[in-house]
Amino acid sequence: FDPLTAGFYLPGTSALTASRQAGERHQFVTVTFSSRYLRHHLAHCDGALHPLVEQLTHGAVGCAGLSEIQRLTAEQQRLIAHLVHPPVVQGARGLWYQSKVLELMAQFFFERRGEDELFCDRQKRLARERVDRVIALLRRRLAEPPSLDEIGREVGCSPFYLSRTFSREMGVTIPQYLRKIRMERAAELLRSGHYNVTEAALEVGYNSLSHFSLAFCQTMGCCPAIYPQIEPRPRSSGTVRRNSPRTGGA
Repeated sequence: FDPLTAGFYLPGTSALTASRQAGERHQFVTVTFSSRYLRHHLAHCDGALHPLVEQLTHGAVGCAGLSEIQRLTAEQQRLIAHLVHPPVVQGARGLWYQSKVLELMAQFFFERRGEDELFCDRQKRLARERVDRVIALLRRRLAEPPSLDEIGREVGCSPFYLSRTFSREMGVTIPQYLRKIRMERAAELLRSGHYNVTEAALEVGYNSLSHFSLAFCQTMGCCPAIYPQIEPRPRSSGTVRRNSPRTGGA
């Protein structure tokens, strides 16, 4: 999973295996659904279920499966943040969590198929695809980021409309997102122990050390010079592996 993405998996009769690079910083929100719960709520749906979910609701649990990975919209990012910090009083949290679990199911477990795709659904899908292309382009060119006009030509969309679409989907502007991923990359370089502050700044396209330091402080919460002391260097460059749990998550 890339940052700000989501998906779900069905372990099936054999467990899935996941891996990550040692020293990377990951944050996950995992929601686990029992087969009984899904069948209770989804068994009588109209056939628009994702094939993996439909398979489970019909009681046919075969091979393990993974859904398509999709980019989180700004609305979904807010929902996930609220799962960690519920915006309701303690006594209402049980009811609140139930409603949010159903909302997650509605957003991730259904799909439009073929001619059933409505105009509004198609527009949302196109918007997500454009945003994904912008993000991929920015990540490829961290040190020499393209202008908004270049991005628009690459994606095939007017710069003004693309800016509005990106902000609506991601909750931040394109320049704000670019700064975020540049600082995350710089932080990764500093943690490696192989780059000093100046080298990390140049690697992500900053020629001014003062501008880099200000952006880093605003994004990461501390100055780049002391960041390696706060976030220690990873001990090894191997991989960490673990088996997935027996039930699926989203």
